[in-house]
Amino acid sequence: MTDDWSSALLTDRYELTMLQGALRSGAAHRRTVFEMFARRLPDARRYGVVGGPGRFLDALERFRFPTPTLDFLSDARVVDETTLEWLAGYRFSGDVWGYGEGECYFPGSPILVVESTFAEAVLLETIALSIYNHDSAIASAASRMVTAAGGRPMIEMGSRRAHEKAAVAAARAAYIAGFATSSNLEAGRLYGVPTAGTAAHAFVLLHDSERHAFATQLAALGLDTTLLVDTFDVERAVQTALELAGNRLGGVRLDSGDLAITASRVRKILDEHGAGETRIVVTGDLDEHAIQALAVAPVDGYGVGTALVTGSGSPTVSLVYKLVARARGTGADAPLEPVAKRSVGKPSKGGRKWGYRRLDGQGVAGGEVVYDYAPEETRGLRPLLRRLVADGEVVGREPLEAARERHVAAVAELPATAQQMSRGEPAIPTHFESRTDM
Repeated sequence: MTDDWSSALLTDRYELTMLQGALRSGAAHRRTVFEMFARRLPDARRYGVVGGPGRFLDALERFRFPTPTLDFLSDARVVDETTLEWLAGYRFSGDVWGYGEGECYFPGSPILVVESTFAEAVLLETIALSIYNHDSAIASAASRMVTAAGGRPMIEMGSRRAHEKAAVAAARAAYIAGFATSSNLEAGRLYGVPTAGTAAHAFVLLHDSERHAFATQLAALGLDTTLLVDTFDVERAVQTALELAGNRLGGVRLDSGDLAITASRVRKILDEHGAGETRIVVTGDLDEHAIQALAVAPVDGYGVGTALVTGSGSPTVSLVYKLVARARGTGADAPLEPVAKRSVGKPSKGGRKWGYRRLDGQGVAGGEVVYDYAPEETRGLRPLLRRLVADGEVVGREPLEAARERHVAAVAELPATAQQMSRGEPAIPTHFESRTDM
């Protein structure tokens, strides 16, 4: 990615045509509030995980319309000259609040709040939804898998099952939600995600024998490496690995067959040879349910690919970005008034929102409380929105480790029902509180 790369065309055409119309009507400069939220969670999910704020802030800083971008819009006759002139000077100058990355969310949670003119804010709809829907889907799936693993380390290895750029974002989101490492090197370079990987079946098949392949890998990578032992006969491969590395072998990987039964057989062989510290890692089309089914098997770690990078059945979390308030006029002091759509099945709640989590005396979450006003600080209410952008300047960027720590804390405060993999209601309800109810 070059320094002059722009994210502005990662958008839908109608964002620009709306801008053109609003510039013509004079409403483009009205103050507005847009909010991102989910009307519901994907099936069987008890909570969602916010993924994408960090990437969104990066994209926002690069949301510009340099000359080549304007030339394309002009040549394609997307918008008129007046709109092109306005876009040439585009710089977001508003304010953005959002739930912290790694935070849990529930239906109605205002996970992103954008306050600016209509012209500035509407252009961010597509890029914000694109990033948040993808990253939140991956983070939500990853969190369930980490829960199912019960503390055993998880390796993200889905790069070959996703678009090359989505694979990098997926590795980042999975790490935030608790995965230990990723196979993706670009995720390591860009975001500092720890990387891991050893060898595939092709490496074994390349050599004249399995013994030769194992000996070569041990010589090249050291005794702590993990040998793939299911290319031919698993038990024979484990015996060969022990003959070469002894009880100092780091690990073996199983990628096929009945993983629970095979892992038990392998563990028995390893223990009989004094290799009690040798790890058993399993891979092969795992999802949270398969991982949970292996809870009693002697497995030390999991590698997950396809199910993770496709959101384990929910590749999007159906977040929407809606206008919820607008000024009555174009003046800077014009008061904001709530607006809402009333479409059948797709209603929205008007007015700027503030999200809080209600905690009991033991620190366990009992509900998501969404106010249409800023409440006074109260014991037992944890504020969820943090400032991400102030007057156009990014102020909410944070290390990836901070998001990872936030996720651990957010999941820990949820009630036990959040850990269930079966279908059911969200782990906590969402309550909407209005000033008019006071």
